[in-house]
Amino acid sequence: MGQWRGPDGILVEAIILDDRPVLRVSHQVNGRTYLRGYCATVSELSTHGVDLAELVEDSALDHL
Repeated sequence: MGQWRGPDGILVEAIILDDRPVLRVSHQVNGRTYLRGYCATVSELSTHGVDLAELVEDSALDHL
């Protein structure tokens, strides 16, 4: 699935949770990852402080 990075350590990942597709929003601070929440739609990302204009797609191959 896809993942996108934002400024200040924001990470948005498309995952399957309880057999449903959701977006997981997390925040990386000083080497630790904190869960901000899950979103059923893209429009819900703003409730977790995510600005769509600042997201950049992160290729999964970059981490292999």
